[in-house]
Amino acid sequence: MSVRATARITAVRDARGATTLPVLESDGPLALRRTRAVLPGVARVTVVGAMSAPLGGDRLAVQVRAGQGARLTVDSAAATVALPGPGPEAAAAHYAITLKAEEGAELHWLPEQLISAHGSELHMTTVAELAPTARLVLREEQILGRHGETTGTLLSRLTVHRAGRPLLDQQLAYGPAAPGGWDGPAVLGGHRAAGQLLVVDPAFDDRGPDTRLLGATAVLTRLAGPAVLVSVLAADARELRAVLDRAAEELAATARGRAPAAAHG
Repeated sequence: MSVRATARITAVRDARGATTLPVLESDGPLALRRTRAVLPGVARVTVVGAMSAPLGGDRLAVQVRAGQGARLTVDSAAATVALPGPGPEAAAAHYAITLKAEEGAELHWLPEQLISAHGSELHMTTVAELAPTARLVLREEQILGRHGETTGTLLSRLTVHRAGRPLLDQQLAYGPAAPGGWDGPAVLGGHRAAGQLLVVDPAFDDRGPDTRLLGATAVLTRLAGPAVLVSVLAADARELRAVLDRAAEELAATARGRAPAAAHG
């Protein structure tokens, strides 16, 4: 039997300047836990998988709202593994993420990797709505197949609006049901891990980094707005995370007006 579940998080800033969580609603396999944040005044929520999901036919959703001036980080306790449903005719699974950051809010969406297991089919959508003064840090990592197996089908779309205007609309497709060429030299070129880091920050209006290569299979792109997108291909999850972490450190330093500690090779 397929599962339908929607988890909800709302963060608001109180009179003392701290971020509180008036809404923290778990549902089905999406268990939410408030965890310790690194910085004062920041709330942190960790998504803990309560069962194997998403399976074929499941429809899961996470809805996150950072209210005016709130500072929220959402991460996960482990990787998400897309698995095939029961029977050869199982429907695709769907996973919808909705992010909203209001004026002066700061939202970090930092889940662990999404693993597309052989035989699975997952349609994933992430939609972010940002106020003009909001800040967003979003990381996505896709691992194509578990160790020793080929990938399932993964369709992923990321749409971001800032101040009601489109900032980014990007779709990725991998696996047997994807258009031909997805695993060719012009796309993956033999790599099994793909990821991206999106940083939207009003500070980039004045000092955004220029578009450039970060390595043979990584590029930093300055978007038409106060935003930067880092796109990476890697041999495995460990290499992918290392490149994205270095890029995140550099972009954070740039937004604060400081030179990064080290340049990319």
